[in-house]
Amino acid sequence: MSQTHFHPAQQQRYPLTQGVNPWLVVLAVMLPTFMEILDTAIASVSLPYIAGSLSVSNSEATWVLTSYLVANAVILPASNWFARRFGRKRFLLFCVMAFTVASFFCGAAPSLWVILVARIVQGAGGGALQPLSQSILLESFPPHERSKSMAAYALGVVLAPVLGPTLGGWITDTWSWRYAFYINIPIGILAVLLITRFVHDPPHIRNAKVGPFDNIGFGLLIVWTGCLQIVLDKGQEDDWFGAVWVRWAVAACFVSLVLWVWRSWANPKGLVDLRILKDHNFRVSLFMVAMMGMCIYITIAILPLYYQELMGYTAFAAGLVVGPRGIGAFLGAPVVGWIAPKVDPRKLMTIGFLGFAICSFTFSRVDLGIGPFTLLIPVVITGFALSFVYVPLATEATSTVPIHEIGNATGLFNMLRNIGGSIGIAIAATSIIRRAALHQTDLGGHLAPSDPVLQQKSALAATYIGHHLGTAAGRPGAFGAIYGTLLQQSALLAYVDVFRWTAVLGLICAVCTWLFRNPGKHNIKPPGLH
Repeated sequence: MSQTHFHPAQQQRYPLTQGVNPWLVVLAVMLPTFMEILDTAIASVSLPYIAGSLSVSNSEATWVLTSYLVANAVILPASNWFARRFGRKRFLLFCVMAFTVASFFCGAAPSLWVILVARIVQGAGGGALQPLSQSILLESFPPHERSKSMAAYALGVVLAPVLGPTLGGWITDTWSWRYAFYINIPIGILAVLLITRFVHDPPHIRNAKVGPFDNIGFGLLIVWTGCLQIVLDKGQEDDWFGAVWVRWAVAACFVSLVLWVWRSWANPKGLVDLRILKDHNFRVSLFMVAMMGMCIYITIAILPLYYQELMGYTAFAAGLVVGPRGIGAFLGAPVVGWIAPKVDPRKLMTIGFLGFAICSFTFSRVDLGIGPFTLLIPVVITGFALSFVYVPLATEATSTVPIHEIGNATGLFNMLRNIGGSIGIAIAATSIIRRAALHQTDLGGHLAPSDPVLQQKSALAATYIGHHLGTAAGRPGAFGAIYGTLLQQSALLAYVDVFRWTAVLGLICAVCTWLFRNPGKHNIKPPGLH
């Protein structure tokens, strides 16, 4: 069937399922996407074990994450060109197979260099999985039912980062960090079989005519995404702009980004067509998904860290405590998928961001006396609320985008989500370190040696410690214990600050959702196919 057989409005809803139940397509493309997102979170938990096994420092081991993220970021916006050039189904199969084979070499790596090369290949293969899966899901359902497909997609996007640390900690503790990569092999094989059977290319992909490969644009893309990711990952270690290399990297990132934007705008047949940014709702969706990425990844990264650093939980135990967020996402996705076609998406996103903000404010009321179930309800509600954000946001992002531009749109959409998440994690990690130092100075100013309360408490502590460890150890031990408490309280206040700022970010996002134009005036009504 040729694309010319359809009215332009009908092309907006042309399903690529070709007689296949669309939910089988959902299963086929969500499996590799879930695997890719899950693997990123699993690997982060295994870093100390990887460092010990390969005889490298923890700092060197972090390149296992950085190399993956850089390759991932480069491929994301370029995935649409490759899909149109080689066929989306063929390119998706190639990416899944590359990711699966690279996972084997990651698990079998005898040295750091081998695992870094394998992670680059894995990141390049995994980077295309998200936009390809999202564009396939969007085209498998007519516009008025796309929220259902995005509800299924949201399960992978929200659920996988939550389950990753828990599953990674359990696999690493039970067997070995190598099985955190080996687990991808059977999943990848199953995904290849399902994609081969159920996924088909629509006419606009089969008949696509693309320009030559844009070497200059691709090079600029590598430079600015690579520099950005490296600065975000390593900047805190070298005091950000206090290091010369950070200043040069930021300059290179800015210059190459400007040149890439100019070239992509002037050369629409290149890797990325940025003229799609003329669409108002799509521009707003990129801003909103970056903000949402910050919200999600700050809470995903910081809350388990709080339980580990201040409460003494293991990585596995901390993962279990925050794991119920996945239950909230699991419950929220089908609910919002059902009601989204009937409700203004701006209202759903507002409700979701407000729920997230309230939960983040609840997190800011933590203290050192909380138990594993103290934050259970807000953790579950967080996952539920974020489902109310992601499903209508992903649907609204493409509501006014022509069907032949959906692949281009999803690549940019997922790239901004990842960039927002990376920026959010970098800001949160830096804020915890610097706010802890600030609170330490502030609290320490109240501990004057002449303070009678300090003298009384230190004397009692010295007597107790001296009774057990000897008189000579009493006084130094007492002041050591007091200083340890000072550090703990300073870190607690730093976490409270970050949670409060995240709540404010959620409130800002709730207001910004109304930047979207009324979707009812822009969506094409779904006519019946003839």
